Amino acid sequence: MSMMADTQLTSQGLKDQAEGLFRRKKMMAFALPALVLIYLTYAFFAFDVPALIAKADPENGRTLVRDSYSYKTHVTRDNQSAEVEIAIEGERKGEYAPGTSPDWVELGETTVITLPAGGIVTFGPEEISYDIPGYGLVTARPGNDGANATFPTDELPEWINASKNRVAITTDEGRLTITRRKSELFRYSMGWELFFFTLDSPYHGMGVGEVLSRAVSGEAGEILDDFWNNAMWRHGDVAWALFETVLMAFLGTFGAAIVALPLAFMAARNFSPFVVIRQVTRRLFDFFRGVDALIWTIVLARAFGPGPLTGALAILVTDTGSVGKMFSEALENVDGKQIEGLQSVGAKPVQRYRFGVIPQVTPVLLSQILYFFESNTRSATIIGAITGGGIGLLLTQAMITQKDWEEVSYYIILVILLVFTMDWFSGWLRRKLITGDEGGH
Repeated sequence: MSMMADTQLTSQGLKDQAEGLFRRKKMMAFALPALVLIYLTYAFFAFDVPALIAKADPENGRTLVRDSYSYKTHVTRDNQSAEVEIAIEGERKGEYAPGTSPDWVELGETTVITLPAGGIVTFGPEEISYDIPGYGLVTARPGNDGANATFPTDELPEWINASKNRVAITTDEGRLTITRRKSELFRYSMGWELFFFTLDSPYHGMGVGEVLSRAVSGEAGEILDDFWNNAMWRHGDVAWALFETVLMAFLGTFGAAIVALPLAFMAARNFSPFVVIRQVTRRLFDFFRGVDALIWTIVLARAFGPGPLTGALAILVTDTGSVGKMFSEALENVDGKQIEGLQSVGAKPVQRYRFGVIPQVTPVLLSQILYFFESNTRSATIIGAITGGGIGLLLTQAMITQKDWEEVSYYIILVILLVFTMDWFSGWLRRKLITGDEGGH
């Protein structure tokens, strides 16, 4: 009876334990999602997300997306002198020569602009008009007393913004803005205009076949020069900026590896018997990697001024901490038997490190260095925007102007291609250096 009672008590105890464990797990299963939901609710109101949504302007978003894959031709009339200028993106380096225009603009005493959907804009000697399909004729007589616009309806649609001194009409065809001093039409067209040759190049407007024929006929140098020194797209400057970005990543990453390797021996438990030296070195690593690279960039920019070298130093300082920590951990995991074998044949400490330690950790170190190099290629884009170097600087300048978003798209595509290339290159190099495999297997 006593044994049965003990068995029953034991079974009851195990059952109570199991039920208690189940209750705790059940509470955790409900409590954790509830805590996450509470936090997300708090964050939703703490960051005032409803106000951000209310302020959001979908039209600005659509304009930005449209600008990324299209370009604007500006047809501008000086309302005082009646002179008309036509320029791609409104830039002098994309300006049509006097008396020339695209085929949808007819110059004359009255300039007639035919838009893709059938709308017609006229810049007359005194009157500006826009015949909008499905709406009617809008006219304006700009002068010192205002835009003086008249509309076919009393109630204006939302795509017309009109006041006494300014009228803005935005349709899918383009945008017409009329003020007292200037009338300007933006016409959107698909593509990246003048990407290869600017308007003043003799090769502008030629087909691919004709350009190749000219190149084969001995004009390859001139064609390449016109493309490389394109004033609108600055291909030569962009290529140099990409080189600066890779150079910042290279100098920063491999400089950090050179600095971190000897320090890693001082931080490794099995190579540095002095606790004080180990702790000081490890705290130094923590300090370097505990401060973000962007902060180091700002600090070093104050000390050394802007430039790619400052960006490389910022990467070097940050990666010295991260790489040094990983190097020291790799050193602590080396096989001591090889070192003991070298010691038994009379090898000196430097020789033991060179032939007993370095060969063991080299695959890990190279793999990590190449990974950091690949990662820092992306980071160098952001760092370059702060230090004034690399593709990051061009990307920031294009974003600040907020007019040539096709250039932003161009730079972003180049950065993505650069990252793809560095990913492939680092993978190939790892296989070649570590395993001796040059293929993809």
